[in-house]
Amino acid sequence: MQVQWYPGHMTKARRAMQEDIKLVDLVIELLDARAPLSSRNPDIDELGRQKARLIILNKADLADARANKAWEIYFEDKGCTVVQVDARRRADMKPIQAAILSACREKIERDRRRGIKNRPVRAMVVGIPNVGKSTFINSYAGRACAKTGNRPGVTRGNQWIRLSKDVELLDTPGILWPKFEDQEVGIRLAMLGSIKDDILNTDELSMRLLDCLSARYPEALKERYQLPEEAYGKGPAEILAEVARLRNCLLKGSELDYGKAARMVIEDFRCGRLGRITLELPD
Repeated sequence: MQVQWYPGHMTKARRAMQEDIKLVDLVIELLDARAPLSSRNPDIDELGRQKARLIILNKADLADARANKAWEIYFEDKGCTVVQVDARRRADMKPIQAAILSACREKIERDRRRGIKNRPVRAMVVGIPNVGKSTFINSYAGRACAKTGNRPGVTRGNQWIRLSKDVELLDTPGILWPKFEDQEVGIRLAMLGSIKDDILNTDELSMRLLDCLSARYPEALKERYQLPEEAYGKGPAEILAEVARLRNCLLKGSELDYGKAARMVIEDFRCGRLGRITLELPD
């Protein structure tokens, strides 16, 4: 399964980010906690070098709690400040201010030595499409500052947002990188919904997802779809057929509707109806 998507507006967004990053003290990078490495844009490390870094593991409520902790340790070992959040919850924003100040403590101390007071931390919020940047900003600000949506490509331009006397945020469009060197990365991003569904083969994608789940989270499948025990020794195509049968996904003549079952499995994963699932670990 080949996955590639790099619309023209992303080239423009990357160039704008390259210029704007000179203006900020801190790069706040939102990752999807269910696949933190796959949802990292490798360009950010190059663009954000010599800047303080704050990693937000968003959608942590949908990811395996033990995996969240492993990823937190992984990024802290690389010198990043890390916070786990569900960006939809205002209560999850409480640690963010302290995390920003902690990540920028050297800059704040440097300003203090120079006699510069009350200069706000300027932070750029970055991340791939549909990772939840705008939802995060709105929750953190406590008001609707940025456009939100459950599809990639909602934010199309940069905007500065003054949150308080201490912090200013620059919201940026979500950008992917031009080519996935590892196709598994593209497939995981497709599972998460970071790539537009209308360019994907959902039947094949659902079988790749079922293959992963049956190996790592078989109980999630059993609980959600009430699959019989004998289904677990079969391949993903047979499991998809079993899901279609059990959920009455039927075409005319009682033929199984594999497409409907495939879309159901993908949506159940994305919305958390299959439970807390992480697609990759920091090994």
